[in-house]
Amino acid sequence: MKQKTIVVVTATLLSMTTAYAQNAGSNAPCAGLPSHAALKTALTAARGQGNGGFNLDMWGTIVDRDGTVCAVAFTGTDRGDQWPGSRVISAQKANTANAFSLPGLVLSTANLYTATQSGGSLFGLQHSNPVNTSVAYGGESKNFGQQNDPNGGR
Repeated sequence: MKQKTIVVVTATLLSMTTAYAQNAGSNAPCAGLPSHAALKTALTAARGQGNGGFNLDMWGTIVDRDGTVCAVAFTGTDRGDQWPGSRVISAQKANTANAFSLPGLVLSTANLYTATQSGGSLFGLQHSNPVNTSVAYGGESKNFGQQNDPNGGR
């Protein structure tokens, strides 16, 4: 069951990244990428699948090719229904997946796991994606995961 959910979430997120790759020629930030509403719908659908894990609500983030945050959403009723720290982790994962994907090769962070382990070709990768805390934790927390999330556009 856990594997099924990972596949659903990965397929959903990969389809979102593919939508980006198909619109990579646009000059407008976030053009062709899923909206906040589309992200929330996809996350909610993935959340509805049994995963055999902790059965927790989650955050999701979409970034454009330059790493600009385009949308942040969550599956719970309120921002406090998810682990608050997972909001920033979600943005880091979106950025990492974007940074290591090409128009014909879309990767998720799960694809990078083995290479980032000790002795792997990407060991230490987590240190190359530092969090700008003034951006990640700036703004009003009541807007976290909403269409006007303070991370948007940064």
